[in-house]
Amino acid sequence: MITAAAPADSARPYSTRLRTALVLTGTGTAGAYHAGVLRALHEAGVRVDLVAGRGMGAAGAIFAAVDGGQRLWDTAGLWKGGRLARAYQWRQPLRVAGWALVTAAALLGVPLVVLAFGVVTALVGVLLALVSLESSSTAVTSWYQRTVDALFSPAALPTIVPRLILLCLLVAVVALAAGAAAAAWRATTRRRVRQTSLWRLFGAPLSTRLVVDGTIGELWNLIRGAAAIAPPPRADLGRRYTDLLAENLGQPGFRELLIVAHDVDARHDVTFALLAEAHRPRFFARPAGEGGRAAEAVDLAGAGRDHLVDALAASLALPIASDPHLVRLAPEGPWKGETHRICDRPGALVRLLEEVAVAGVEQVIVVSAAPPPARPHELGTSRADPRGRAAEQLIAFEAAGLRDALAPHGTAFANTYAIRPSHNPLGPLDFTGVYDERSDRRFSVAELVDRGYEDAYRQFIEPVVAAGAERIAAPQSNPDLAIR
Repeated sequence: MITAAAPADSARPYSTRLRTALVLTGTGTAGAYHAGVLRALHEAGVRVDLVAGRGMGAAGAIFAAVDGGQRLWDTAGLWKGGRLARAYQWRQPLRVAGWALVTAAALLGVPLVVLAFGVVTALVGVLLALVSLESSSTAVTSWYQRTVDALFSPAALPTIVPRLILLCLLVAVVALAAGAAAAAWRATTRRRVRQTSLWRLFGAPLSTRLVVDGTIGELWNLIRGAAAIAPPPRADLGRRYTDLLAENLGQPGFRELLIVAHDVDARHDVTFALLAEAHRPRFFARPAGEGGRAAEAVDLAGAGRDHLVDALAASLALPIASDPHLVRLAPEGPWKGETHRICDRPGALVRLLEEVAVAGVEQVIVVSAAPPPARPHELGTSRADPRGRAAEQLIAFEAAGLRDALAPHGTAFANTYAIRPSHNPLGPLDFTGVYDERSDRRFSVAELVDRGYEDAYRQFIEPVVAAGAERIAAPQSNPDLAIR
């Protein structure tokens, strides 16, 4: 039975002897909330055997699996350090083209501004005439007339404004074309696209480059330690990470890893997993549909060890708003070397829990930044900007998905606990903070990290872990009980 976290007097018994998974779900700024929860669980010494994630939760899971959670919550880390302040920006070609079009529209309004200034000048002349300053009134009117004649002469505005507008339009077209060419040049894998040249120029509105680069950069800082080594190619970085995790599974602070994303071309979810030897055979031999289990599950400890960064980049790719991540699959696999488009799916939490259960997990801790369903008289002002509107829909979808995932689903787990905020004004794309109507103040990403820390203590550690402390019979020195 999957149930949400309950108060201490009614919560089901929590046991450190059960195989436990930490499931991180959410998009964008939800990663800040995950970071705060990870810090609280780290301080409380909560045992976690497996970390799983979707969306931005995949980034948190990747760091937590190798004892790197501090890189998420530290003041100089990924969230409080401001490395993701510009994440999911409008693509640079679109920004340049947009400003060029705004400038062109402003140039079209220049004649109207001149005429409006003429109305003001006429009123000033009338006022001067009323106070018996006829000479001044005549001077102002004559000055305006001379100015208008000069501005609207054939060599002035009628010639300059159209040329400037044409220049702005050319800048917009060149920016879009250059952006399309640069994207094609940088792409390590490509897919043939059946579309007109016009749509090829525009593409998806948001870019994942900054958020992917920032996360991978922080991950490399974690792996290299104090050594001043230049970052390797992404495939090599993924291999180093998976080798590090596979060699240290069972050691304090190292945990199994599971990530779920969505394969747009195959039209099903795909699971990236690095599990201990005791659980790998059962997990990857699970019966599946057409194509077999190998078509939907990637073993990061085996043939799929090059796809760790692909799993991260795919999880950070927003559906529709950004381009899916292109992944070239193994030639010896069921997809015969095809390149597939993979991205996040906001409703994939149910599938993530299913995969966690197949990995042998007996109790789970689900962490989500989505607040509970709204009650009467809690309507807020809707946001008109495209990013804000998309963020509102994303958070609504994820809240509904969390409700479905925590509904009764049989006896998949002995215990299921949920950690979530009672109120979170930040949308998934509000990386620079947002104004909170309820508290009439600015709410920042750093504050969401602290809220996750507080909620973890209030909703799970104090009512659940502390209440079941007498069940922990093994000493704290046992590495199986440590969390780093």
